[in-house]
Amino acid sequence: MDHIDLLKIAIVLVVMSTGVYAPMSDAQVKAAGKLVRNVCQPKNKATDEDIDKMHQGDWNIDHTAMCYMHCVLTSQKLITKENNLDYDVAMNAAKTKLPVTIRDGTLVTIEQCKDSAKTLTDKCVAAYEISKCLYEANPQIYFLP
Repeated sequence: MDHIDLLKIAIVLVVMSTGVYAPMSDAQVKAAGKLVRNVCQPKNKATDEDIDKMHQGDWNIDHTAMCYMHCVLTSQKLITKENNLDYDVAMNAAKTKLPVTIRDGTLVTIEQCKDSAKTLTDKCVAAYEISKCLYEANPQIYFLP
């Protein structure tokens, strides 16, 4: 069983513990993010420094950190095979799984970032472009790990 399979199992367990249609709490979002980071960071060799920089709005990061963001988005099924934000999946997940504290802002952010991937030939750069847009649209509610 590889890291992605373990990640999927962990996310399913977190979601199941909240109820099928119940939104997650802020603490559950944070815990799920930690699980994703624990899988994606070693897989892509992204540094703590680069990940922390993104959370502080500094997107001058190494390509490995961009690939980390691809892993993050893939784990949540938020990026398509064509390297675009999966708008329908993102909107549905925001509506049904996110806590009310960040739901409305996230819906607006997804709308603003639906076409943010421009470098579709490099999955890591496309994921970086999507993630950066999600952060810059509303840094207060950015919750990607």
